[in-house]
Amino acid sequence: MSERPENIDTPQGLAFALSAYVFWGFLPLFMKLLAHIPPAEVVAHRVIWSVPIAGALLIFLGRFNELQAALKNPKMLLMGCVTAAFVSVNWGIYVWAVASGHALEAALGYYINPLFSIALGAAVLGERLSRAQFVAVGLAALAVVILTVEAGRLPLAALGLTLSWGAYAFFKKWLPIGPNQGFLLEVLILTPPALGYLCYLALTGQGHFAVTQYDTLLLLGTGAVTALPLIVYANGAKLLKLSTIAILQYIAPTLIFLVAVLVFKEPFGGARLIAFPLIWIALVIYSISLFRGMRRSLTQVVPPTEEAG
Repeated sequence: MSERPENIDTPQGLAFALSAYVFWGFLPLFMKLLAHIPPAEVVAHRVIWSVPIAGALLIFLGRFNELQAALKNPKMLLMGCVTAAFVSVNWGIYVWAVASGHALEAALGYYINPLFSIALGAAVLGERLSRAQFVAVGLAALAVVILTVEAGRLPLAALGLTLSWGAYAFFKKWLPIGPNQGFLLEVLILTPPALGYLCYLALTGQGHFAVTQYDTLLLLGTGAVTALPLIVYANGAKLLKLSTIAILQYIAPTLIFLVAVLVFKEPFGGARLIAFPLIWIALVIYSISLFRGMRRSLTQVVPPTEEAG
């Protein structure tokens, strides 16, 4: 019988996870270079050039047989189609947000995501929210209302990122395959439509690949910037406590926020000066609630040591 991995933080896990989150935090700098290329074309290239990287990793790890088994399992293939659809929508919204000057909304979307996940758990799985979690979700909702009232519209990019990534994470739980195999399964499922779209662009003269060296290199690079941090993160998550991962996940949207304000010079005033602090307070409340819940669970699971005598 296989032993459960120890629920401890390791230096290797911390290094992996930090590397992935910092990379994701600065990813808008790369994506901004692709702002002149339509988001759908960028996403198609992210799919195509992720395949050889993820495939080479599985071959190196000797796990390719597990992927072959998944491709022959109709139920797993169907679930893979669902997660692939949600992750492609998420990528598309993210690329559009950065390219069109809405990187702050992208940061907001990823800040709200953990709060949306606990609300989704309550609504779909019947999980009971603690008082602190209820307050945190309420503050996030209030922040969205404030932004909506000022702008006269919903922050669609932020909500789109939150909903698509939250749904992706939810359905990913039901995909009984390792993270590296699951990622390759998803991009393989997306490869036929991505290839078809890129062929259409090439035939109609609308494509950017192989037109200039600059664009070609950037589009080739989308595979590495998509696959590598996901792979690094997946391996780091196995070597860290859940509580550590929960805190580290705020690194990426914080860096995106700083890049948007300091580098892209996106306006940060008015309702955003109220909404973002509300989100930060909500995340602090959520984190404290998470830690307390985990501490209670550990206290209940670990039996008290008996005194010798």
